[in-house]
Amino acid sequence: FRVWVPDAKTVGVVTGTDGDETVHEMMTDEGGWWWVNVPAAGHGTDYAFLVDGDVDELPDPRSAWQPGGVHGRSRLVDHSLFSWSDSAWRGITLAGSVLYELHVGTFTPEGTFDAAIERLDHLVALGVDAVELLPVNAFAGRHGWGYDGVDLFAVHEPYGGPDGLKRFVDAAHNRGIGVIMDVVYNHLGPDGNYLSRFGPYFTDSHVTPWGPAVNLDAPGSDEVRAFIVDNALDWLRHYHCDGLRLDAVHAFADNRAVHLLEEITAAVHGLAAQQRRPLFVIAESDLNDPRVVTTREAGGHGLDAQWCDDVHHALWAALSGERQGYYSDFGSLATLAKAMEHAFVHDGTYSTFRGRSHGRPVPGHLPAHRFIAFL
Repeated sequence: FRVWVPDAKTVGVVTGTDGDETVHEMMTDEGGWWWVNVPAAGHGTDYAFLVDGDVDELPDPRSAWQPGGVHGRSRLVDHSLFSWSDSAWRGITLAGSVLYELHVGTFTPEGTFDAAIERLDHLVALGVDAVELLPVNAFAGRHGWGYDGVDLFAVHEPYGGPDGLKRFVDAAHNRGIGVIMDVVYNHLGPDGNYLSRFGPYFTDSHVTPWGPAVNLDAPGSDEVRAFIVDNALDWLRHYHCDGLRLDAVHAFADNRAVHLLEEITAAVHGLAAQQRRPLFVIAESDLNDPRVVTTREAGGHGLDAQWCDDVHHALWAALSGERQGYYSDFGSLATLAKAMEHAFVHDGTYSTFRGRSHGRPVPGHLPAHRFIAFL
């Protein structure tokens, strides 16, 4: 067992069941990491951490399995025990692909990975190349949109837990469909968020719509960034996902020389080289900044694509007539034409919604497939 608690005086891990529990005192090394070997523990062992003598049991920040929900004990997962059948899968090419956004909880009446598997042939018939799963990491309660998750590494138990996700990805690959994981790194939900009990995962240096920002550039941020990058790779390595969709990257408060977006993308592309299959990173961004999808060699963040919000806004406003909020500058066919031809409507032009100019032009050398059109 290992856990990062840089300011703790004592840390223990409790294992066993009620009436037969053992608290194992942990040792610390440089960097604030605590560890202990428990030879009897293995796949399926339930555990929790105790920090500085507090009686509150804390789930593992890197827990892969929360069978009792976000407030319960964590459970060890040995990923090597799952029998994959997708060894022939060589991935998909993002350019030209048709993506299908899928919420596991509403895609079927049962709201589980296994039920969703039964409908994959329908997606094949539709011509879908890849499924983008809305966030499936653990959140409080049974039902949720997914964007207030608190355990980044744990798969939501009501959906089917870690093995349920693996069965879904395996089944998708065997039908020729890729799987993209939607991940949220700009904030965590309020219910079951114990990260601050372990270390400086958040900072008051920046303010966000959700409160203190995730600590990407303040003291202690090295381990927080590693936590996020490791999570990104976890979906690709242990669950065989083909790519990531990063939620609202414009909300990242990061003033370091190497932006978190670049760090994530470099790590993902490195893993792709090791695994010899395409792995890609997609951003949701309202910055209208082509640097998000400009290669790292050319000074950009290097992401493979981004959601093209302006195409969505231009289509929706033209079709629905809605003009409020950020739709205020959209609706005309001329605006729709600009979005379809140039990706960004606001490319240094005035944004009524923001009360200022916004964005910058997309340079001619950027291929159109860097932008994902959606409605």
